[in-house]
Amino acid sequence: MDHLVLEMGLALSLIALAAAFSYWLRFSVVPFLILIGMAVGPHAPKIGPLDFRFIQSAPLIEFMGRAGVLFLLFYLGLEFSVSRLIKAGRSIVLGGSIYIAINFAAGLGYAYLLGWPLKEMLVAAGVTTISSSAIVAKVIFDLRRAANPETEMILGIIMFEDVFLAFYLSIVSGLVLSGATSLGGILSSVALSLAFILGLIFVGTKATPLLNRVLRIPSNEVFLLVVFACLFLLAGFGETIHVAEAIGALLLGLVLSETEHSERIEHMIVPFRDFFGALFFFGFGLTIDPFGLGGAVWPALGAVALTIIGNVAAGVLAGRSAKLSMSASLNTGLTIVSRGEFSIIMANLAKAGGLAQVLQPFAALYVLILAVLGPLLTKESERIYDLLAKLFGWLKGLWRRDRRETEGQGSRVEDRGSRIEG
Repeated sequence: MDHLVLEMGLALSLIALAAAFSYWLRFSVVPFLILIGMAVGPHAPKIGPLDFRFIQSAPLIEFMGRAGVLFLLFYLGLEFSVSRLIKAGRSIVLGGSIYIAINFAAGLGYAYLLGWPLKEMLVAAGVTTISSSAIVAKVIFDLRRAANPETEMILGIIMFEDVFLAFYLSIVSGLVLSGATSLGGILSSVALSLAFILGLIFVGTKATPLLNRVLRIPSNEVFLLVVFACLFLLAGFGETIHVAEAIGALLLGLVLSETEHSERIEHMIVPFRDFFGALFFFGFGLTIDPFGLGGAVWPALGAVALTIIGNVAAGVLAGRSAKLSMSASLNTGLTIVSRGEFSIIMANLAKAGGLAQVLQPFAALYVLILAVLGPLLTKESERIYDLLAKLFGWLKGLWRRDRRETEGQGSRVEDRGSRIEG
């Protein structure tokens, strides 16, 4: 008997329970969705008509999860524009470069020490480099830090990471998905990926007036269908030339963010982003065998420790380069320590390319631990600073001076956090 609808009902019920529990705890829903997905799936029991293995619905959940990736990246593209990064100034570019360089080098070096092959090293570096925009945004608003002086730097680093992600994911997807083994094949695959990105951005920016006219559609139904058609067509076309489908979605968001219809699209896309995004994290949990995580425990724990140290160092250096106080610089590093959707995208890319199976459980544990630790470390950042001040006496003078410098600054930057709301 076909129980597809019943299985989808069970899946959505579990997702709703996880979301309600996270809301009650005022905590990110990401770790709960991954955990509950890991708890069911292929190894779960079947109780009468209730099949928690999700056998019949697995392909549908997988597809809806892929759609979730598209909506997440598409929405981030809408929130970002190239002109915003240019206007942000030298401090954000410098801070973002410092953050990417430290975390990428740490991830690449760690994977090398583990003895992983080159492609696995590149994927692991991607897993450990990019922060979770969704978790970072939630932490900022939950802790009411939108008015903090470091928020501008945090938002700038997130924007910078988006740009880095677009180029890095295109390069890695070209290497992993194309199957190219010769130097010429690899270079041509990478060149094609970069040409796709740069060409689409160039054409999109030049076509903004045309897009403004074409998208002046009074009917919300027709408008939404046109946007969705463009989203899936462009993502699918990118995949055919070995560019990850998520990049096509991100690029379309970047192009449409320059149009007069960007706010209308954002308003209409949010429910789809939240719904399909939840299925994405839940579906990722379904793919993880909780009994097969043993080999990934120590690599994941080591990567977590390295990431926390690297984030603190990167946050302090980036913040001080922008003349932020020491406490604000520490807040910067701790706030963006969470990892989430981008790390999972990199792990799924490794799975699609047939790379080492350890990357999936490694990414799952790594994301799960940091999705929990990240908000906690951010919440306790002041205590952490006090602890560091006790351990390192030279920080005490900076801490007292920071207190005087940062008093009264919050009201002057109240609107900064609104850029990532929604």
